[in-house]
Amino acid sequence: MTPPEPAPANRGRLSLSMIVRNEAERLQACLASVAGFVDEMVVVDTGSSDATVAIAEGCGAIVHSIPWPGDFAPARNQALQWLSGDWVLVLDADERLLPASRQPLQALIADPDLLLINLLRFEAGASQAPYSSVSRLFRRHPAIHWSGQYHSMVDASVSALIAREPHWRIADCPEPALHHDGYRPELLVQGNKGTRLRQAMEAELARHPNDPYACAKLGALEVAEGHRRRGLALLERGLRHCPPLAHPERLELLCGLALALSASDPERAAQLYQQAVELPLPARITVAPRINLAGLLLEHGQGAAARELAEQACASAPELALAWYQLGLAERQLGRLAAAATAYDRALGCDPDHAASHRNRALVALLQGDIAAARSGFLQAIALLERQGQAGEAARLRHQAGELVKLGA
Repeated sequence: MTPPEPAPANRGRLSLSMIVRNEAERLQACLASVAGFVDEMVVVDTGSSDATVAIAEGCGAIVHSIPWPGDFAPARNQALQWLSGDWVLVLDADERLLPASRQPLQALIADPDLLLINLLRFEAGASQAPYSSVSRLFRRHPAIHWSGQYHSMVDASVSALIAREPHWRIADCPEPALHHDGYRPELLVQGNKGTRLRQAMEAELARHPNDPYACAKLGALEVAEGHRRRGLALLERGLRHCPPLAHPERLELLCGLALALSASDPERAAQLYQQAVELPLPARITVAPRINLAGLLLEHGQGAAARELAEQACASAPELALAWYQLGLAERQLGRLAAAATAYDRALGCDPDHAASHRNRALVALLQGDIAAARSGFLQAIALLERQGQAGEAARLRHQAGELVKLGA
């Protein structure tokens, strides 16, 4: 690995801190993403049986080993003791630092009054919430520590410190800073993450029955697994006990409840999405309720209103394929085929593997009379669905498309 570049003179040293266990498949990509940006990499291993430690050391990281303490907060607090930097960047192995964020982050770190920087994280595979905000970059201050058994954060200690020393400030990085693979469906299945999430959230609710975070996570999981009544009750409970405005769980609760109600009570679902849109949060964070509300409006024939929301989403997050895809759907409903084709092309420029955009671009091509482009688009969508483990959906599309154009063998 290339030796780290020296830190700019106007900022302090930056340490990477990680807690890992059996992350051999993903760790190298994560560490490579911060090479030349951080001044030291400290990896704390909690009992790996694969090549995790060797990979970390090969990338130039300092590795410490501890027994797993039962949850992340004490592990992360122990890791803080082994850092030497003025600032701390905390990553998980399934995350990568995005190159475009380096310059704005360096500028923020140089601000002498900043205590913590919230990072925008792209959630690959989490179509209902493509961006989240995580407090993972902070000044190494003796008063800052992690708390919380499952959802460990430094936020409580940061708030307490600012209450005592009000000159400190918190900032948001304007550019997406992290790419997170943890919510991709195939990874959730492989890692049994849904089961572990359920167990952790049930335990958290037993300790804190009205915890908004646990209600949001477990409620959404219950709905997804078909236990709609239980899920709705949890989401409603979490919303009742969630602080107003920009509390980090409020948007997730509003969107989760809206999604669960979209079929049975679309009017209330639309109201909940609108409340989420109006939260005083960074534009990329509220792009999810805009996209979801646009989809709900399209289902009820409100193409013009849906297009306006989709355009707002595209302006807020022009790198997001899902935003352009939703705009394409709105344009097509309004009969604007050329505009729909342009939107789908933009979606595919952001994500060439977005099967739905290939499928819908093919439909537009068919309506425009371009049979060859339609055939090519359908075949690409089918191949992607098969590769992404959606064999049933691929078979249905092959049957449907085959009735429209000759697909060949």
